[in-house]
Amino acid sequence: MDLKRRTFLKAAAMSAATSAAAGMSNARAQTRGGIDDDSVRWDKAPCRFCGTGCHVQVGVRDGRVVSVAGDQHAEVNRGLLCVKGYHVGLALYGQDRLRTPLLRQGDELVPISWSRALDVIADRVELDPSGFAFYGSGQWTIPEGYAAQKFMKGGLGCNHIDPNARLCMASAVTGFLATYGVDEPAGVFDDLDVADVVITWGNNPAEMHPVIFSRLIDRRSRGEEIELIDIGTRRTRTTDHAQRYLEFNPHSDLAVANGIAHLLLERGTWNRDFVDQHCAFRWDPGDPTLRGEALAFDQYREMLREYTPERVEEISGVPADEIRHLADLFGDPEKRITSLWCMGMNQHTQGTAINTLVHGVHLLSGHFGRPGDAPTSLTGQPSACGTVREVGTLAHALPGGRVVANAEHRAQTEEIWNVPEGRIGSSPGYHTMAMWSAWSRPESDGGDIHTIWVQVTNPGQTLPHLHGNFDPGVRDPNRFLIVSDVYPTVTTQAADLVLPSAMWVEKNGMVGNSERRTQQWFKMVDPPGEARDDTWQTIAVARRLYDRGFAGMRDRDGNFLFRVEDEGREVPIWEWDHYYDVNVDKHLFEEYRLFTRLKHKDLAPYDEYVAHRGMRWPVVQQEDGSWRETRWRFAGFDDPYVEDGREFQFYHSSSSDDRAQIWFRPYVNPPEMPDEEFPFWLCTGRVVEHWHTGTMTMRVPQLRAAMPNAYVEVNRADARRLGFTNGEMVRVESRRGHVDVPVWIGGRGAPPPGSVFVPFFDERVLINNVTLDAYDPISKQPDYKKCAVRVVPLNTRAAH
Repeated sequence: MDLKRRTFLKAAAMSAATSAAAGMSNARAQTRGGIDDDSVRWDKAPCRFCGTGCHVQVGVRDGRVVSVAGDQHAEVNRGLLCVKGYHVGLALYGQDRLRTPLLRQGDELVPISWSRALDVIADRVELDPSGFAFYGSGQWTIPEGYAAQKFMKGGLGCNHIDPNARLCMASAVTGFLATYGVDEPAGVFDDLDVADVVITWGNNPAEMHPVIFSRLIDRRSRGEEIELIDIGTRRTRTTDHAQRYLEFNPHSDLAVANGIAHLLLERGTWNRDFVDQHCAFRWDPGDPTLRGEALAFDQYREMLREYTPERVEEISGVPADEIRHLADLFGDPEKRITSLWCMGMNQHTQGTAINTLVHGVHLLSGHFGRPGDAPTSLTGQPSACGTVREVGTLAHALPGGRVVANAEHRAQTEEIWNVPEGRIGSSPGYHTMAMWSAWSRPESDGGDIHTIWVQVTNPGQTLPHLHGNFDPGVRDPNRFLIVSDVYPTVTTQAADLVLPSAMWVEKNGMVGNSERRTQQWFKMVDPPGEARDDTWQTIAVARRLYDRGFAGMRDRDGNFLFRVEDEGREVPIWEWDHYYDVNVDKHLFEEYRLFTRLKHKDLAPYDEYVAHRGMRWPVVQQEDGSWRETRWRFAGFDDPYVEDGREFQFYHSSSSDDRAQIWFRPYVNPPEMPDEEFPFWLCTGRVVEHWHTGTMTMRVPQLRAAMPNAYVEVNRADARRLGFTNGEMVRVESRRGHVDVPVWIGGRGAPPPGSVFVPFFDERVLINNVTLDAYDPISKQPDYKKCAVRVVPLNTRAAH
């Protein structure tokens, strides 16, 4: 592996993080040869953190993880890890791990038995199953999410289940559905190995997906020419590697995409053959929808006419010549162009719109379906794709791309689950924002969710406009909050019942990464104290309800909904002492596999994933009995579901004619903009050292030392004008709330004048007290990237 690529990965963390890389075996020793001691047992697992899905080798001695190495045989990361990945083993061993169930009595959380905890949850369900909700995560493993999905929709007959992924990738989902009729990227990480041009649309992969980004650094170090264009609202470490940085006014990326499309048509450089054979046009004449209405090509051209380079410059601030350059690139059929995006496009009140527009630019230009030509969304969580999007742990969804509103889909699901006809409700449950609103409001004000069970996430820190959506101090006393987690969090502090969970290699697991790669691992160490698997928790509650005679936990034959047999005899998997008598993950996964062929998301048998370091679906069986993964979807040279003789086929087309949809979506103003009272834009996001709310990474001493607290990035000119200095404490305040943070001037990021940035990892600085809770009308995903704030001094100092 090229030294420059490794150098980049070290530089991706600030110097303090680089010097801290000795917490376990250091980076140079991170191979299985680094520790030759026969007492260390090694096995494979994907990293616990982001959606890249890097594979690691985990070294265990005496029941404890003692080393982590990048897996040199894994295609995803090729032996490399980022600074978080090299320290992932230490995330298991924070001193304040939750070890026993805790029940609130007055102002205290007191230890109770697991049996008592299960009774408490069963009582809450029986109070009113229709008012019981499950809030999960893109960190759920596939079996965890599948068990929760079956428990809620197949057992309770209640569709109030939604994940935190609603907050991070829901607009990517609706963008894919609106364009192709089916979710998830057609391309793969391999595109970065051959692309001539890579465009990052409002994301920062150099820090947020550094192992993927290092592929570009690796190629450059070998002398390959790659043009990197960073389209963003603030300079980042990705900008440092880009030949071009196109800074746009927040929300105006829609105008940029429309400007490219306009020029392709104006110049005649669009790919007429590709569009004529494989595409159709669409728009929304009224309220935004997934399906819209058909649009004639001439109408589409006319709607784009106003988006001249000069007009786009007026809206976006991006120079007209830069719009022309983008159109030059997309108009060149010899180029291979990959677009990457993540939260900048998704956390957007026009998130579905901008997703469809970027897909549309690729389709209109024909930069699709060849290696290196791909519009690719990246996910932030390890199984936002594999669990949320594929298992369908969304309020409106069922496994395998099905939806609750479709009677045929409900019948198929009821058949596989062997539950009575009509068990699954036909109306979607509450999406995340509606769920927490219904829980926070009193019953007299329409609040009809009495209990929420949270697993593997921290909504007390991540929901937008926290005062309006998560405020335990003002909630109805009849409301109840259950939280399964591994460490104390803002959410556990507000909980009525806390359940200690097993984490990562303390349990079996399967996840699905950003490129449709399904990955498997086995339990390697025991969890601490009485911590137990989330899947077991769900099944144990289901059994407690079954034993009480709750009808929903029986299938059509009267058997337990989660019945598992071994050699014809039922295994009591609801008893912790017997849970690992069989591989429950394998049983659940093999049942889930039955769902996956409808939308051509075919999965191989469980044992194939044991033998591989992940496989990308659709995975189909060959004549010789082997299983073959698919890299490029909808392309005849690789996708087995494209009919023979066809170059491309969009076989799940929403227009039922094998065509992808090119949408027109106009630029509209954001719901809140800076004004005289609140003159700054606020953007929030992550940092390379920490993952999401820092629940795990803030327990890793090296990572906490490298980035100990949140801050506000302020433009140097704004700081000079306001008299701010580095480390000075200031208040960042919106119409909704405020936080007090130290100023960072000239740090790793550089916001433009009139803009500030605050990361959200620090539970002492709840920046989501400040953010806006407006959301996309189709995906229901909120916008964390833009709201209006003011920044005022507190006349105190803090070291940074």
